[in-house]
Amino acid sequence: MRTGSEPSGMRATIERLSATPVVFLHRLPRWVLLAAVFALLAVGMVGTGWVGAAGLLALLALLAWFAYLNWPALDASGRALRIAAMAVLAAFAAGHLFGRF
Repeated sequence: MRTGSEPSGMRATIERLSATPVVFLHRLPRWVLLAAVFALLAVGMVGTGWVGAAGLLALLALLAWFAYLNWPALDASGRALRIAAMAVLAAFAAGHLFGRF
């Protein structure tokens, strides 16, 4: 019998497919993921054109993946913060693509 807390459908599939990469990331030293995030952010801020946009979009994809996995456990302020961060990254990536930054 299913309870209300068990994911179903697409969420269950994404959580199942994400299990192996999440375990891999969890086994890495903490500084590795932090360094990767800072490297993507640095490429996004220093790079121009599609290079900067690619760094920011990769960071956006990583943040969106983590946000999706954590969404049920977040309160309203946590959700709003993640949406705002993703919107800022998307805006800066679009700025790079259209030559504004």
